[in-house]
Amino acid sequence: QVQLVESGGGLVQAGGSLRLSCAASGRTFSSYGMGWFRQAPGKAREFVAAISRSGGRTNYADSAKGRFTISRDIAKNTVYLQMNSLKPEDTAVYYCAADRSGNYGGAVSLYDYWGQGAQVTVSS
Repeated sequence: QVQLVESGGGLVQAGGSLRLSCAASGRTFSSYGMGWFRQAPGKAREFVAAISRSGGRTNYADSAKGRFTISRDIAKNTVYLQMNSLKPEDTAVYYCAADRSGNYGGAVSLYDYWGQGAQVTVSS
């Protein structure tokens, strides 16, 4: 079992930046593939970015490429999502997720553990 706690959400103007953090409990953090997803009101949860166990490989949704960067600090049991050049359409609740199989794919169904979510609001 792993518990995930997101932080760093907030309100930002279009073009601004935010960094989300996801702190994980447990000794096996380094064995999990980690992902970020988001869900806007009335829409399905969608993939944003994911990172491999070691942090050496990443996977991004087209909407995130070139603007968002996922990273992880194994020593701190934390995964980050740096978001730059934010747009109003990035407004959503952002969720951190862990895949105990170690994969870093884009499907919601791959992930076994989820955080409670962090609100990101981008004003125009």
